[in-house]
Amino acid sequence: MQTFTVPELFSRSSGIGLRAPHHEEMLQKKPPVGWLEVHSENFFYFDTPQFKELEILRQDYPVSLHGVGLSLGSADGIEAAHVEKIRQLAEHIAPAAISEHISWSRIDGISVPDLLPLPLTQEAMTIICNNIDNLQNALQRPVMVENPSSYLAFSDSEMGEPEFLAEISARTGCGLLLDVNNIYVSAHNTGFDAEAYLRNIPAARVGEIHLAGYQINPVDDDGEIFIDAHNQPVHAPVWDLYEKALGILGDQPTLIEWDNDLPSLNVLRAEADRADEIRQKVLTGESSCVA
Repeated sequence: MQTFTVPELFSRSSGIGLRAPHHEEMLQKKPPVGWLEVHSENFFYFDTPQFKELEILRQDYPVSLHGVGLSLGSADGIEAAHVEKIRQLAEHIAPAAISEHISWSRIDGISVPDLLPLPLTQEAMTIICNNIDNLQNALQRPVMVENPSSYLAFSDSEMGEPEFLAEISARTGCGLLLDVNNIYVSAHNTGFDAEAYLRNIPAARVGEIHLAGYQINPVDDDGEIFIDAHNQPVHAPVWDLYEKALGILGDQPTLIEWDNDLPSLNVLRAEADRADEIRQKVLTGESSCVA
């Protein structure tokens, strides 16, 4: 079993998700950003300008590889060819960390462009633990897995999500990438207590936090559903929950995700700076959220 430890390269200022429209500015200006996260699947081909730009940026910034297409929750298992592409990419880029999602997106060889949640059952846990073990064995390193955003709760779930995540980490040795926006979105949509969720997460297993902006969609005449759209600034309630998360779990490497309706690079950097201000507030004991 792999043994997870928090990557030391992340113990600096917060990072941003690197997206293609910002490559040129990053290359030219080399702004002060703690680290960069990229979607692994966008860099599987090494003869592209985009990959060569990442190679250059890797010389100045730590890079994290964040997968979105492996389908760790698939009962069919994970595709060996996909895993091999991740392994080769990691060999070239030497990432500070590799992560994927607790979700599924493939069945009977057919993939869907979404990260679908799993029922929280022992059967699903066995499947995902086997897939994580196979991934970590192929990569010869531990990975982190991210909690999903949920829009409904499964009636046959046998446990809460924090318990599910903790058991996966204990069985496989993987780390946890805690998406605070996903916790807030899921708590609103399915009715659980977000702060209680945080208190049931094993702090020693957390290696990274994600922050993003959700979208509010009306439902019928009097309801709302929150969508993990990554197309807005981080909302105030998520910043508040983030501060509580740091107070409960301790300081954590933090990343700002923004995938749609991209803003300027300066806006992304300002969001990362705000995360660092909150981190400093908690570290110095100025926050009322310190446990």
